Amino acid sequence: MRDVRGRIRIGIDTGGTFTDVVALDTGSGRVVGTKTPSTPADPAEGFMTAVAAALDLLGADGRDVAALAHGTTVATNQLLEDRIGDLGFITTEGFEFVLEIARQSVPDGYGNSYFWVKPPRIVPVHRVRTVGGRLDYTGAEIRPFDEAGAVAAARWFRDRGITSIGVCFLHSYADPRHELAMREVLRREHPEAVVSLSCEVLREYREYERSVTTLVDAAVKPTMTRYIDRIARRLQALGAPPFHVMKSNGGVLSAEEVVHQPITTVLSGPAAGALGAALVAGTGGHRSVITLDGGGTSTDVAVVLDGEPTLTTEGSVGRYPSKIPMVDVVTVGAGGGSLAHLSPGGTLKVGPASAGADPGPLCYGKRGARSEARDAARRSGGVGGRPPTMPGADGAPTVTDAHAFLGRIPPHLLGGRIPLDVEAAHKGLAGLGDELGLDPERCAAGILEISAWNQANAIRQITVKRGLDVRDYPLVAFGGSGPLLACRLVDVLGLPAAIIPENPGNLSAFGLLTVDVRNDYVRTRVSRDAELDLTALAGTFADLERQAADALHREGFPAERHRYLRTADLRYYGQAYEVRVAAPDGPVDEDFRAAVVGRFHDAHEALYGYCYRDEGGRHPVEWVNLRVSGVGPIVRPELKERPPGNGDPARARTGTRRIYFDEWTDTPIYRRDRLLPGDVLQGPAVIEEFGSTLPLHPGFRARVDSYGNVEVTRS
Repeated sequence: MRDVRGRIRIGIDTGGTFTDVVALDTGSGRVVGTKTPSTPADPAEGFMTAVAAALDLLGADGRDVAALAHGTTVATNQLLEDRIGDLGFITTEGFEFVLEIARQSVPDGYGNSYFWVKPPRIVPVHRVRTVGGRLDYTGAEIRPFDEAGAVAAARWFRDRGITSIGVCFLHSYADPRHELAMREVLRREHPEAVVSLSCEVLREYREYERSVTTLVDAAVKPTMTRYIDRIARRLQALGAPPFHVMKSNGGVLSAEEVVHQPITTVLSGPAAGALGAALVAGTGGHRSVITLDGGGTSTDVAVVLDGEPTLTTEGSVGRYPSKIPMVDVVTVGAGGGSLAHLSPGGTLKVGPASAGADPGPLCYGKRGARSEARDAARRSGGVGGRPPTMPGADGAPTVTDAHAFLGRIPPHLLGGRIPLDVEAAHKGLAGLGDELGLDPERCAAGILEISAWNQANAIRQITVKRGLDVRDYPLVAFGGSGPLLACRLVDVLGLPAAIIPENPGNLSAFGLLTVDVRNDYVRTRVSRDAELDLTALAGTFADLERQAADALHREGFPAERHRYLRTADLRYYGQAYEVRVAAPDGPVDEDFRAAVVGRFHDAHEALYGYCYRDEGGRHPVEWVNLRVSGVGPIVRPELKERPPGNGDPARARTGTRRIYFDEWTDTPIYRRDRLLPGDVLQGPAVIEEFGSTLPLHPGFRARVDSYGNVEVTRS
């Protein structure tokens, strides 16, 4: 075997059904990818199976691995499933009810409905302890830290066996001294405790969000530590190097560092997909796009502007707000397994409940689908909590069942690994159609139409509600189910094009090969622009950059490779929300201040349709948070142009299949791996590959670009 020692880079993205893996041989430029079954009982086992599969495809072993990046759902799933465990909270004396009070709002869709009940707090009030001592908003000490009270709190948790503890004292974002003192007490009095401090998790004001974010970090820290330790030991036995973990902010961090801030890994999978889509689209000349990652349970939508996914700190995981920086992703329950059912009003609904991987869609042919699908659909709710109506004995059909019955996907998945029972899908659709007064074809088409509109609404939420015109951005559709509704989305939204990358089912794993090491740091410093102390501002930025530099040094990056990105959160005085804008490099002087304020006015006008640029006296600008991201850049994979074909796609045609668009039609089928740059197809047609399928509707054309991407436009 040719010696490729230390030249293989592997990206592994763990999903609910499959674990996707892509490996790059940096010497030959060869890229391989495949899917292996996920193992929810022990995700580390599925991870190692994926590593072995990638190495087998390249004829290599663990000693040949140079780098390995991992997108994990371990922390996300723990939070979504509310597996919090016995968690403790220590806060400032007099503020023991900060979690109970929370925010005076109810979720979207409930309005002022009397039947909404506030869900249980992440820590019930009987597991909250307070400690005396007080700082003001500048960090000045009003009352000293109560050492005796801290010891009593630590011993209280120790005596009750509560080992995961979050600490959030009032105004510790301004000065962490009291929280650091509390940790020392916990180390001495309760050494088994796993502790998260708000000054290290989120050094930003707003006590409720900072408290919950800190507690989420404390809740997932033991699980993530055990998971990462299991993988590290198995990789060491394989002879492979330590690995990196994908973060929600679009960067990676070494496994030994990420255990100290595990909350940063939530939503790591969607972040990797958006980065992979950004690279593929940018190489093809599209620097700003919408990304759509379609899976079995949900669809994740994001926006890439000028080559970079947009970020937010206003996200949440399940019912828990999380103010860590994360790729701005909107998720909708519109995946391949989304269940179709009747609402209490007798109308057709699709999702958000899903049949999952087991029992899965009816066409998977697994017994018990009816009862489990019914339970899942009941959980999707209805008016006033009444369950939706379910069809007869064959169970609830899914989006995948509709595609299979209409012929838009082949009668198998993953190149034949998973055969599909199309007749079972037909029976389920017929049962639901009888209740709707529709034949099975119209019922299936209606399911796909509703699913497409669910995805379209998610795209509008990430664009129109952010001040962007959706018609300006091509759509990059990927994931196992992502390309299936691409043509309909182009129609519904007026998109200029849809781009389907090569091997779209593995694009998130490929995205892990494109990710830089990145850490984010924030400091709250509220000041009106007219009273801004530029010297203090420069000192804060310098302090944040020193923290970023220390982290990059620990990751092995020399100083000359460090890159720092500054941003600032500003608002008009009196507003309760901020707008984040990029801050320029260089000295923090009057030109710096003017540039940031000017960008704030521009961004506010783009988002909300107005600004007060010329009314500074009546509506002064206020600075709120300062941020620095430290980036350690990697060498990204180079996508190479392909030699063009002869323009005749007939070489890729494998036959025909009866497919229903508006009527049943004998439709040509093409193999994706046989299509070459320059090939053009006219719909109706279907392009099939290992992990995904693209139905090309009548009135659409598909062109293969020089990098192998399929670009879909109206004819």
